[in-house]
Amino acid sequence: MDAEGIGNTFRRLAHQIIEREGGVEDLVIIGIRTRGVTVAKRIKACLDSIEGADVPMGVFDIALYRDDLDGLHGEVEFYGSEISFGIDGKTVLICDDVLYTGRTVRAAISEIMQMGRPARIRFLALIDRGHRELPFKADFTGKNVPTAKREGIAVRFSENDGEDAVYVCDRECS
Repeated sequence: MDAEGIGNTFRRLAHQIIEREGGVEDLVIIGIRTRGVTVAKRIKACLDSIEGADVPMGVFDIALYRDDLDGLHGEVEFYGSEISFGIDGKTVLICDDVLYTGRTVRAAISEIMQMGRPARIRFLALIDRGHRELPFKADFTGKNVPTAKREGIAVRFSENDGEDAVYVCDRECS
């Protein structure tokens, strides 16, 4: 995807969210660090523009909810979550850049359930690359990009990387 494709994708996703949720009145957005935060900011900007609203947005750091902490030998950095609103009775839209195994989604849901009782939880992924290990599916998907296990997806945002693009690469993307 190039910059134009990414922009069009965010606008399309915003319209899908509005249609499915009947507006944004009870919606809150939470981006998963790191690139999920950029996804959340961009979808929020589209929703706010279309609906003339100010949808609450926060940031999750799911590091402490990972199921692989024992194997990482202290290599995990925790930057903290920034949620300044209640989630009880709200529709929580979790945002991330790439949906892969489903483990990040599981960790995010665990953190949400520690915070309160939302009416529902939705998940938005800019890219779904397949290879699920846990039974999660995005409610809103920007693009399905089937990959081989040896391939990776690199999502680049101008805010972090100087360009808007999505690349499929061999092995680990850098």
